[in-house]
Amino acid sequence: MITKIRTATEYEQVMQIIEGYLQKATAGGGFQALSPAEADELQQLSLLAESWEDSIPLMPVSAPQTLSEMISLRMYQMKLKQKDVAVLLDVSPSRLSEVLKGKRKINLDFARRLHTHLNIDAAFILKTA
Repeated sequence: MITKIRTATEYEQVMQIIEGYLQKATAGGGFQALSPAEADELQQLSLLAESWEDSIPLMPVSAPQTLSEMISLRMYQMKLKQKDVAVLLDVSPSRLSEVLKGKRKINLDFARRLHTHLNIDAAFILKTA
């Protein structure tokens, strides 16, 4: 059995073995379909794969610098589409689009709605608006 994943190729091999066990468990109606040895190996390989994944450095994400970037980030975090945000903020989709494109400034009421509904820091709104 593999004791440490050292390369991406080894990781892929481990993931294939894990997938095989998961398919067997699914076809058999649950993990009880695996023998005790298979269940132990699945657990060990899963821990190795998790350790490998945790060792991979993530790309740094830069903090939003503009109000448009912050609104877009909140949309992503909240899994909302632009039209959903427009409804949430009680503004027209075209007005929100203009704000996101930097073609329109926000007023105090819009700023309050951003703070209240999207939880955007008031200081950030003042700084970037």
